[in-house]
Amino acid sequence: MRRKKRETKRRNIPAAVLHWILFTRHYLVQFPLLTAFFGFLLLLFAAFAFLSPLPPIINHHNHSSQLKNGAKAEESTLSKETSSFRVPRSGGRLGRHLWSSRSSKFYYGCSNASESFENAAADMRKNSDRYLLIATSGGLNQQRTGITDGVVAAYILNATLVVPKLDQKSFWNDSSDFAQIFDVDWFISFLSKDVTIIKQLHAKGGKALNPYRMRVPRKCTPTCYLTKVLPVLNKKHVVQLGKFDYRLSNRLDPDLQKLRCRVNYHALKFTDSILEMGKKLVERMRMKSEHFIALHLRFEPDMLAFSGCYFGGGEKERMELGKIRRRWKSLHTSNPDKERRQGRCPLTPEEVGLMLRALGFGSDVHLYVASGEVYGGEETLAPLKALFPNFHSKETLASMRELAPFSSFSSQMAALDFIVCDESDVFSTNNNGNMAKILAGRRRYFGHKPTIRPNAKKLYKLFMSRHNKTWEEFASRVRTHQIGFMGEPNEVKPGRGEFHENPSSCICEDSAAKASAGLTLTPQNRLDEGHKDAKENINKNETSDVTDELSIEDDQDLTDLDYVDNGTAVKGKGLPGEMLLEEFFSD
Repeated sequence: MRRKKRETKRRNIPAAVLHWILFTRHYLVQFPLLTAFFGFLLLLFAAFAFLSPLPPIINHHNHSSQLKNGAKAEESTLSKETSSFRVPRSGGRLGRHLWSSRSSKFYYGCSNASESFENAAADMRKNSDRYLLIATSGGLNQQRTGITDGVVAAYILNATLVVPKLDQKSFWNDSSDFAQIFDVDWFISFLSKDVTIIKQLHAKGGKALNPYRMRVPRKCTPTCYLTKVLPVLNKKHVVQLGKFDYRLSNRLDPDLQKLRCRVNYHALKFTDSILEMGKKLVERMRMKSEHFIALHLRFEPDMLAFSGCYFGGGEKERMELGKIRRRWKSLHTSNPDKERRQGRCPLTPEEVGLMLRALGFGSDVHLYVASGEVYGGEETLAPLKALFPNFHSKETLASMRELAPFSSFSSQMAALDFIVCDESDVFSTNNNGNMAKILAGRRRYFGHKPTIRPNAKKLYKLFMSRHNKTWEEFASRVRTHQIGFMGEPNEVKPGRGEFHENPSSCICEDSAAKASAGLTLTPQNRLDEGHKDAKENINKNETSDVTDELSIEDDQDLTDLDYVDNGTAVKGKGLPGEMLLEEFFSD
């Protein structure tokens, strides 16, 4: 209250000066020099009031609700701001490209099959009398990983692949089949040189073929498929692999990795109706601004409850999310502080907004937000909208009539968001889930468009202590921590992390372009390229932070987990203690 009075008082100073000048105008007329002096003074005060930074943004979404309910207000540590932490409207001039990577022109996506691979594939298909079906799991992007890896599994097993079956019973409860989301004819024809694909099983001898159902272990290697699945396939001839997501090893030989890329980045094309609507959304964003950021904001009640994290909403939040959390009876008790320290909690809308401002994006930037129902509604979104008032979504860009053909299907609505996020100049996320990983890999493959993934482990400590820092100190630390998390070429060592996020086998270097530019890029100056501003802000005692970021991918590979659908544990199994949120609510 006192701060608000001080702000009001400061804003009224120019008005008071003007009132006094008008009151004494008959004296000022007689003394021209005095008039000029007071005129200059008035302009000085007006400029000071206009250019002063925004008052501190106060978190959190449930603070006012707690007061209304008479509950004891439990103020979040993240919301305790001091007068020195004042968020500017401008992102500042950081000496780097905000909207592109300066070294991306030296790299390009490459996934063509080698001649030996093509010849082997042709020979294998001649003798195939085996049929492989896969049943995917999860939402749109988790299913995308299953489809991609299912094609590779069919190649390894020398089997004819039946068009994959999409998960229609999980949390997303979407009845869409493959052909309602992806162009099935294009999928079959594009991959015809690699794997034989049919739309459905045909009856044999007048009898319907009933597949033998089984599962394979997580991260199953080619040898694993040949020893566990092939003998069954030879005996039964038709096998369906269930819960098929992340069931293929992350490390394969280059030809198989390139096949993954051909599936993911070329064969999986959305239907014409989805592409047309997605294109309209992108065009409408371009009409508003030359550049825009797309933010994938995962802050839905179910996802927050499942995460076991705490977001500063006091007892009201604990009760609401705890009630949702009880839907999963076998879900282990979590330690919110530990989850956050280990980087397993999504950033709040305010936190991701502060991160973007610290990285250089001002209040004039247009922001497209891909999100479901946000916990706390408009109150939670208010700090983000205050930072970025040019706030858009597919619901604000398109009419209800335009969205009607897709609105009853969560995966088709997610596909529209996917298109806009993919086409954005900068893509950011507040989590490290499946959509974030898939888009990070895709954007690397098609030109290394800037992709901001929050370094949640390091940012957690920074957000918790930001009330003890000036904005300049805070912003400098954010830029330091985000080195290695910005989608730059070679920021992650080949083979590290999830392949769908870092498809290093499918990224080639344009040595001619590099030579013409007179560059010889070492791993270190590849990292430095585009991050010179952050490097300048690293103090001697901060160099260990940068070293840590060069090896973060082992910690961030959080996908080797089992999947739970529709609020119940996998039949016959409890929920594993190490299970993390992105395998459940990550799309």
